[in-house]
Amino acid sequence: MKKQKKIPKFKNEEDERGFWATHDSTEYIDYSRAKKAIFPELKPSTRTISIRLPESLLEHLKTLANKRDVPYQSLLKILLAEKVDEELHASR
Repeated sequence: MKKQKKIPKFKNEEDERGFWATHDSTEYIDYSRAKKAIFPELKPSTRTISIRLPESLLEHLKTLANKRDVPYQSLLKILLAEKVDEELHASR
């Protein structure tokens, strides 16, 4: 097994991204000694968007959310994710 190179110190994330984009990590990291990591508090990245909905649809959504005792935006994300998943699996 060859000796691993030392990972340099980086000024910022941009410099680090540039480094790893042009270098082979196997020269710096012994992956045979890696351990599985679990990040239970890690949340997926989100992006704020604007979407125009008919007022009647928004009112129906709020009514459903109220019945389920969840915020309407959370319910919208749940319903949207379910439908996207359904469509992705239907096309297979």
